[in-house]
Parts: sequence; structure tokens; C-alpha cells
Amino acid sequence: MGNTCCMLCGCVDQATVGVVERWGRFEKLAEPGLHFFNPFAGQWLAGVLSTRIRSLDVRIETKTKDNVFVQLLCSIQYRVVKENADDAFYELQNPQEQIQAYVFDVVRAVVPIMTLDELFEQKGEVAKAVLEELEKVMGAYGYSIEHILMVDIIPDPSVRKAMNEINAAQRLQLASVYKGEAEKVLQIKKAEAEAEAKYLGGVGVARQRQAITDGLRENILNFSHKVEGTSAKEVMDLIMVTQYFDTIKDLGNSSKNTTVFIPHGPGHVRDIGDQIRNGMMEAASAQVNVE
Repeated sequence: MGNTCCMLCGCVDQATVGVVERWGRFEKLAEPGLHFFNPFAGQWLAGVLSTRIRSLDVRIETKTKDNVFVQLLCSIQYRVVKENADDAFYELQNPQEQIQAYVFDVVRAVVPIMTLDELFEQKGEVAKAVLEELEKVMGAYGYSIEHILMVDIIPDPSVRKAMNEINAAQRLQLASVYKGEAEKVLQIKKAEAEAEAKYLGGVGVARQRQAITDGLRENILNFSHKVEGTSAKEVMDLIMVTQYFDTIKDLGNSSKNTTVFIPHGPGHVRDIGDQIRNGMMEAASAQVNVE
């Protein structure tokens, strides 16, 4: 507030306001600049007040509705109202303690009706309640509350650890769901690909058999026309026997095969021919049904 002095002149600095008394009684406010006082008339500069914005940090410990102890760090920015500087000079001995007391009172009245989650979501409402109360009270003492910031909300360490574990568990659960969906899509696509491959493989086998059938039919017709007196069955038997021996030759020349046991003899050759002929006829019949 400044030191009491008695002088003929005095200087009031910028962003401050002087309090002038006469015979110990408030007379007027002195603006920044040079002022002359008459000490013989009891006039003197009793003190000066800064009109700059000040900041006061208040740490409050309280309990929420769900019985969680928390610490709130509140920052109050206030200043002296120049026009009411005499009230600020004479009414309050320690404005910081007064502001702190009202902050404690309001916060401990508002926070206990909120859960911890609601407190994090509505900390602006707590700051608004503190601002309204301080403006109403401190305005009568010549102070203006500029801003109130709820800087931090600090739960008990054990509560913070539990909250982090819950958050981590929820994220792991969500990751498991996404992983399961990805595996499901992968299995579906794999099954669809296998089904498509089998379908295309079947189409290829059917076309191969159809081509073999068409080739045999053409060979039989050409042979019957060129060699008179031969029937289609005889030509078919001859072709089957030829293919039979070609197959035995290929098996013998292949380096990947070791020992193959197959029935051999005139009767067995006829049986194999009948089996191949029946298979070709069934394949041709199946192709006709598909078309």
C-alpha cells in the first residue's frame, strides 16, 4: 500500500492510484502524475494502490458425489477498480485471503453434488459459480474479478491409476472386436476364393473332357470313312488300346514314379477300354445336361 509520508509534493506512478487524506480522513484519489500537498493543512499521500491485473492461484481439496477426493487448482485474476480504490484501500486488510476463503466456500458447495466424470465435463460451470460469487462480494470492496480459470483437476493417484486401467481395457476390447471382424472378413474371402477356384477347376475339367470326347468322335468318324467295313466300336477299341500303351510308356519314362502295378493282358485291356468308353460317354452326357 506504500509508506506513509509527509511532503510538499509527491509523484503517483502510472497504473497506480494514490489515496490522499486530510487530518487522517480520506479526501480524494490522486491520478498518476505529480501532486502538491499542504502538510500544514493536514493533507498528505496516505498510500498508493496498483491497478494492474493480479493473479492468485488457489488449491482446493474436496470430495465428489461418488466419494472421490480431488484437488482443484483455480487461478483468479483480479484488479482494483480505480473509481473505488478508496474502498479497496480501507475496507480489506488482506484481499488475497478474502478471495481464497470465498473460493473454498463455493467450490466445496458445488463439487460435492457432481460425480468425478461430471466435474471433468462441467468444470466451466464450477468456475462460473465462483466468478458470480466473487463478483458480488468483492465488488463491494472495490475489486473487479476479471477471469477465473479452473486450471487443473487432480484426482487421488489410486483413482487415476484405476481410470487409466479402465481406459486401457476398453481400448483392448475395441481392438479385439476389430481384429475379430478382420479375421471374419478374411475367412469369408478365403472361402469365396476357394469356392470360385473349385468352380473354375470343374469348368476346366468339363471342357477338357468335352474336348477329348470331340476329338475321339472326329477320329472315329474319319477312320470309319477311310477304312470301309469297320464299325465305330472297333475303332474305339483300337484308340483305347493305343492310348493305353501310350499311358504305360509315359509312366515308364517319368522319373517321379517308382513302381506302378496295373493289370495287364488281353482281357484287362478290353476291360480298361470299356471303362474309358463308359467314362467318356458319361462325361458327354453330363455336359449335354449342363447346357
